[in-house]
Amino acid sequence: MAQKILEVNHLKINFQTFAGTVQAIRDVSFNLKKGETLAIVGESGSGKSVTTRSIMGLLASNAKIVSGEIKYKGQDLLLETEKQMDDHRGNDISMIFQDPMTSLDPTMPIGKQVAEPLLIHGKISKEKALTRAQEVLELVGIPNAATRMKDYPHQFSGGQRQRIVIAIAIVNYPEILIADEPTTALDVTVQAQIIDLMRELQEKLETSIIFITHDLGVVAGIADRVAVMYAGKIVEYGTVDDIFYKPKHPYTWGLLSSMPTLDIGSGKLASIPGTPPDLLDPPKGDAFAPRNPYAMQIDLEAQPPFFQVSPTHYAATWLLHPDAPKVEPPAAIKKRSEEYDRLMKAGQISNPVEGSLN
Repeated sequence: MAQKILEVNHLKINFQTFAGTVQAIRDVSFNLKKGETLAIVGESGSGKSVTTRSIMGLLASNAKIVSGEIKYKGQDLLLETEKQMDDHRGNDISMIFQDPMTSLDPTMPIGKQVAEPLLIHGKISKEKALTRAQEVLELVGIPNAATRMKDYPHQFSGGQRQRIVIAIAIVNYPEILIADEPTTALDVTVQAQIIDLMRELQEKLETSIIFITHDLGVVAGIADRVAVMYAGKIVEYGTVDDIFYKPKHPYTWGLLSSMPTLDIGSGKLASIPGTPPDLLDPPKGDAFAPRNPYAMQIDLEAQPPFFQVSPTHYAATWLLHPDAPKVEPPAAIKKRSEEYDRLMKAGQISNPVEGSLN
């Protein structure tokens, strides 16, 4: 079994605002294994970015980590000094942000920007840093990297700028790479190229990746495991096959049903009614209950615990309780599951490796 390189345990984060205390992250736990990709998915505001920024120690000034642990190789990062975190950032753990134009300095040649993390961490001389920068730019697919080292960000296309941002993030060969919706600002063709690039880099560098997105279609092409977030909590957790073909939480059903597919034709695309809850005053029970057509009285009264579906699959929904009524998932989800079963029987899909929430 692969080594756990990162463990997040019972993380709670609040934000102080003029309106009051926002309980943004409400008891989140997950782990990341060496060399794997964990995708964290959910609607905007579900807590994906806040969770991963806390790993880097990059929370806003009005944020407070109320409790929990963030362990990198067994060491709790929340107990480290700012100097120690500076040593980790860009060296052991790096982050790719959503918009490359806000990540790049418009006044600095891209060669110097890629070399900068090496110089900050004092690993090599300036000359060697620029040589490494060129090598990494070539690695991420920038054409004529040697001659383009002195060019500025505005002289590159959107896809190339994102490749440059990736180059900056990996120049120190970090063990963990956090990608915060790195393909959202790109067109579909360039998205696919960036996903392919990240897979290739992971194989070459053996980097562990946390990939944040609201697009489940992107997840299928890159992730090993998936954590589904809603209202500051993880509500379902499993392998890609678990989540795509055997989902158990009604929120995951809604996300998958709202994905456009080739067989939709002219039919109406499904959507999830309502809006997420106000986390200034989180609901007593299941936060998804008001939007859940399968909600029961207990959903309004108590938060569901995680129920184990399989050795790799967990979901926090009262529908998995032994006394809960049996409900049929939406037709689109049922169709996915039946197709998965057919492929399993035909031997075209192998059983996933065992894993756990913590």
